[in-house]
Amino acid sequence: MTEPSQTSQLSVDTERAAPGDGTPRRRGEAKRGRAVVAGFVAAGLVVTLVLVLGGAYLYRHWNDNIDFRDVDDQLSNRPVKQEVDTGPREPINILVMGSDSREGANNIDGLTGDGERSDTTILFHLSADRSFAYGISIPRDTLVERPDCLTEDGGTIPGSSSAMWNEAFGLGGPACTMQQFEQVTGVRLDNYVVLDFQGFEDMVDAVGGVEVCIPEDISDPSHGINIPAGTREVAGREALNYVRARYTLGDGSDIGRIKRQQAFVAAMASKVVSAGTLSRVDKVISFVNAATSSLQTDFRSVGQMAQVGAQFEGVGLDRIRFVTVPWQYSPIDPNRVEMLPEADALWQRVIEDRPLPKSLRSSVVKASDDVQGRPQGSGGARAEERAAERRSAGLCA
Repeated sequence: MTEPSQTSQLSVDTERAAPGDGTPRRRGEAKRGRAVVAGFVAAGLVVTLVLVLGGAYLYRHWNDNIDFRDVDDQLSNRPVKQEVDTGPREPINILVMGSDSREGANNIDGLTGDGERSDTTILFHLSADRSFAYGISIPRDTLVERPDCLTEDGGTIPGSSSAMWNEAFGLGGPACTMQQFEQVTGVRLDNYVVLDFQGFEDMVDAVGGVEVCIPEDISDPSHGINIPAGTREVAGREALNYVRARYTLGDGSDIGRIKRQQAFVAAMASKVVSAGTLSRVDKVISFVNAATSSLQTDFRSVGQMAQVGAQFEGVGLDRIRFVTVPWQYSPIDPNRVEMLPEADALWQRVIEDRPLPKSLRSSVVKASDDVQGRPQGSGGARAEERAAERRSAGLCA
């Protein structure tokens, strides 16, 4: 594995979600070695960017598609909201998670049962002045002190020391992950979004595929993944396989896969907000149909999501950025990672509504980057460092 290259309480100004039919109950442990995609969950941001374009005649249909579930009653000891004076509104923090359930249409590789996990968790932060936004990925293998969390019926799921980050979702669904996130980071969450496998495929298909640059053939017979090298568009199951691939691409690490997923989501966001997509009503409707059919969230309605989406309008692709929380391999288990002390400073920036630090700039993925993920006009030592990091992730440098 390669060495890491890197050396927070906000209420949204929309109503909270209405209670739904309950959150996922305690799950069994997912099968070991299961290759799980989760980076695509950041497409939840893309959803908010296009919902505002929908006509009233589609409003009820999209509302009926979404699984609305309020989990506020399952959250406790929440961080106190910190007031900021960085803009006329309040910052917004949305936790986005991916479901790896293989049930129903999501049965992508013959595996069923054993519950589900969310193998990458991404915090999206939108600034109070609506001038910048960023997503922070937390690796699934991160060891943390998992706090107690509550089930829907008020029961307690005991916490655990040195627990893997993604265990929380398997045990208690999004509520347990949110409780863990707030207690570990001190960042107050406003909303959450969960997306699944089938939704990812359908969203990519709705925009006609996403262009990627694959430096080497991907061959993973055990998971049915075979993708030739080259620069081209991938869609549907092939796109899902591309972001799921791990051991057969780059350095084989989960960190590398996260970087590749960030680049894919950035490219997808760029295509969704391009004139070629937004000028096609059929593509917009298909995309939102796919997205809303795959969502579980505590937003009360599509209208509330659209209100948030409209606030991204002035941000611009160059100021929507993706990073991974500063990390290191764990001294107690080389197959796991831990957050570095620099992570505390990063979460404090979220709390205080400040931009990403300069120390993370070389590892940032932007929605405005080209298909190979290269920032326009970049060069020098920083560009070389970024190229090396991309190669370790199985991306074209």
